[in-house]
Amino acid sequence: GGYEYSRSANPTRSALQECLAALEGGRHGLAFASGLAAEDCLLRTVCNPGDHVVIPSDAYGGTFRLFAKVYERWGVDWTAADLTSPEAVREAVASRPTRVVWVETPSNPLLGVCDIAALAEIAHSAGALLVVDNTFATPYLQQPLALGADVVVHSTTKYIGGHSDVVGGALIAADDDLGARLAFHQNAMGAVAGPFDAWLTLRGIKTLGVRMDRHCSNAQAVAEMLAAHPKVSAVHYPGLVSDPGHEVAAKQMRGFGGMVSFRHVEGEAAAVEVCNRARLFTLGESLGGVESLIEHPGRMTHASAAGSPLEVPGDLVRLSVGIEDLEDLLEDLDRAL
Repeated sequence: GGYEYSRSANPTRSALQECLAALEGGRHGLAFASGLAAEDCLLRTVCNPGDHVVIPSDAYGGTFRLFAKVYERWGVDWTAADLTSPEAVREAVASRPTRVVWVETPSNPLLGVCDIAALAEIAHSAGALLVVDNTFATPYLQQPLALGADVVVHSTTKYIGGHSDVVGGALIAADDDLGARLAFHQNAMGAVAGPFDAWLTLRGIKTLGVRMDRHCSNAQAVAEMLAAHPKVSAVHYPGLVSDPGHEVAAKQMRGFGGMVSFRHVEGEAAAVEVCNRARLFTLGESLGGVESLIEHPGRMTHASAAGSPLEVPGDLVRLSVGIEDLEDLLEDLDRAL
């Protein structure tokens, strides 16, 4: 039946890949051992030495590390730009021939919101591919391919898996030719999802919709509480009407997600202490599981960006708001603050 070797193909992984493609409205889905493995496969498929990529000025630290520490040595150049500004992206792609515009929306960790349709038009007019990391939003809240993106990236470790018990990644492509090229590299490079990891991810997908509804409602209430708290100087959450990305998010998303970031008025040491004092919000680098997590991005997920244009503020705290009882979550954060 074509399943002669599980690196090349496995029936459980095939089921997951078909499911992911359907969820995102794509032609081809591919499952990997991690989100970064998926990113690596994509970039080595579409980029050559000498190519230029535009990345977000607040990209995930692991993505930045891949560009700055791995691909830069391979001859791939990158420019960090404010992707929430279409004009800034237009200037970045006009500065030199560009192969890829890499988008996170909402972004990690500042929850910036990018207009996918506008960026797709800019990228395609410059002859570039538009890649959207849809990890924070999930296909339940946002479908970038329908808005003009060429490829969607996921860390399925996060909301798609949903239970903090499996690591994985995914690519979903809109084009048959690109999908076939990605599949060739997936097999040739070999960082595939194992069958049991694929099964766990499929299990998580079954409850994606109901989980995301609860993540969204809890996060909205948490963001509103933080926005009114005297120890908080700023809250980043697109569900707040005051958020600069609210209008675009309302246009292209069906909900605003479960991620919230905020800044402490008393600076970095106070932000770290909030992470240490929280109890129901567990200190952890991941996100997207049913349990609530808290972290200090500058010392944890985004430590690799220290000293770079992508360095995050030291007073920033990032929350992955889970599906627990809302009053318990609010009480825990208020006490920690």
